[in-house]
Amino acid sequence: MAFSRLRLVLWVAVAAVAASATGLYLFNSTRPTLTAGLGHGDYVLATATGESFTRESFNGAPSALFFGFTHCPEVCPTSLAEMTAWYEALGAEAKDLKAYFITVDPERDTPEVLADYVGWTKVVTGLTGTPEEIDKAVRAWAVYAAKVPLEDGDYTMDHTASVFLLNRKGEFEGTIAYREDSNTALAKLRKLINL
Repeated sequence: MAFSRLRLVLWVAVAAVAASATGLYLFNSTRPTLTAGLGHGDYVLATATGESFTRESFNGAPSALFFGFTHCPEVCPTSLAEMTAWYEALGAEAKDLKAYFITVDPERDTPEVLADYVGWTKVVTGLTGTPEEIDKAVRAWAVYAAKVPLEDGDYTMDHTASVFLLNRKGEFEGTIAYREDSNTALAKLRKLINL
């Protein structure tokens, strides 16, 4: 008698789990993703060499995209160093991979300042623009960026620290977190390159 009851309870539990799993699958497969359309917008930026750069400029090659600023004390230089190391580790595999650094501080980050800041990497293209166009790009990518006043009258910028990964159609494929394990980051980049 006790065994029959236990068996009935277990079957009810199995049915409940199956129903929950089916419901979760249907919910996840039919709802719109939060990243649908991420990066799409009408922003017009400029490279450090003065060339126009729009959303369509990402088309044609896999890309890694980072938002930051040249007066950044730690996150940005670390991320640029990591990007450079990824390229070195990937070697010839990275021949089609593009890397971009969009400033969130257009007041200070002129094309000349950006060119000097990213130039040592040999692989990262710096992008800037008017404050209005930078705001459009920040909103298009759902990036957090905020000016933080300092006691000396200067300011710094808080900003999203992830690297965005885009496929050859310029579509969002994922991110690499700040200080993510190098092997994990390289695996994500290899997957992106081979899409």
